[in-house]
Amino acid sequence: MKKILVVEDEKKLNKMICDYLEAVGWETVSAFDGITALKIIRDEPPEFVILDVMLPGVDGMDVLRRLRETAAVPVIMLTARAEEGDKLMGLELGADDYMTKPFSLKELSARIRAVERRYKPGHGGFGKDQIIEYGDLKLDPVKRVLLRLGQEVKLTSVQFDIMAAFIKNPGRVFTRMDLLNVFQEDAYDGYERTIDVHIKNIRKALEPDHSHPKYIETVWRVGYKLAEDLSKEGDAR
Repeated sequence: MKKILVVEDEKKLNKMICDYLEAVGWETVSAFDGITALKIIRDEPPEFVILDVMLPGVDGMDVLRRLRETAAVPVIMLTARAEEGDKLMGLELGADDYMTKPFSLKELSARIRAVERRYKPGHGGFGKDQIIEYGDLKLDPVKRVLLRLGQEVKLTSVQFDIMAAFIKNPGRVFTRMDLLNVFQEDAYDGYERTIDVHIKNIRKALEPDHSHPKYIETVWRVGYKLAEDLSKEGDAR
């Protein structure tokens, strides 16, 4: 069984989540504060993390920030507040998804499965061993690795899926909703702004000068696309 860390300071809710996830096949471990969560992550690395934003001591955002310095483990954030800023901050720090309390345990399990599928080798609809090269970019869908000039570009699972869509369709203009549908099965208009956060983070990781992007172009009032001249000028970047 795969191990999932549930970081939630409300003990009754923590137990409910753990009991449900164990019933559907996960091994769980609990933490009720950020310090304990970080110790578990360091000493007994989990394969998935459910992380509440509001925690005593070190809060969920700090836990996520420190986690992302060393690991690419999938993370779903829990928040009691529906403010867009909280959700965008979590995505900016590398969360894979978020849920607003109250939520159904059945939906949480479905979200976990959806995120987990994105981390599986070969996810994304490419051929089994098909490595795609475009300019100085090389995408390996089996290892789920993107290389630029031979160097790995550190991306989250969502960011990798977005780049895979771009590289598979160079020059195609993707609306924000198109990109949401790449990785989120229940995409709807209220999530569209999260795409801007993902694109910002991809540019930070990919672009030599992310304030003047050369790879991902903004199409005003429409969305984004991969620059069409990369195949000709990639070796000059």
